[in-house]
Amino acid sequence: LGPMKKIEWLVAGTMMLTMVLWIVGDKLGISGATAAMVGITLQMLTGVVTWADLLGEKGAWDTLIWFAVLVAMSAQLKEFGLIGALSAKVNAGLTAMNLGWPAVFITLHVAYFLLHYLFASQTAQLAALGSAFLATMIGAGTPPILAALTIPFHTNLFGGMTHYASGQSAVFYGSGYYDMGTTFKVGGIVGVTNLLIWGIVGGIWWKIIGLY
Repeated sequence: LGPMKKIEWLVAGTMMLTMVLWIVGDKLGISGATAAMVGITLQMLTGVVTWADLLGEKGAWDTLIWFAVLVAMSAQLKEFGLIGALSAKVNAGLTAMNLGWPAVFITLHVAYFLLHYLFASQTAQLAALGSAFLATMIGAGTPPILAALTIPFHTNLFGGMTHYASGQSAVFYGSGYYDMGTTFKVGGIVGVTNLLIWGIVGGIWWKIIGLY
């Protein structure tokens, strides 16, 4: 392969700087977005990439626009109280029905799954609903360890439900290999399948290892 060329050293250097800023940025007051902008700006200034190169990345621009708008919409839904109101409504309804903990456990997990259609981030959903759903499960008699483990585990099951369900989902959709209808159809089928396997097979395993 021979020795590294100047442009290769520049790529390595700018990428390393970006990674360092991304890792320790919180301590320096630098956000992840700022770290990324620093890296791409340096690559443009050093000639590693050109503006024409950036404009040619249509998939990346498509992902950026879609995800930015949907993340903002999700944040506004939370800020205006819609997410909190839905969570309170579900919790109040289950409390009034006086169900046993297994029924509450299953109902809340189904609701948690369906409510992801309102979120453009798995982390955002966990932060917004996790504590409220956890408190309701434990209050209904669900073993605390089972409730505490299954909510974050469940958060990993619906990353492909929609084109905005997660960061990686937006990237896949932006590649242009499939349309929105296919995304929702296949994403929903796979998501429900994951939920059933996790709930049924996982439920048996949780019993074997003594979580309930």
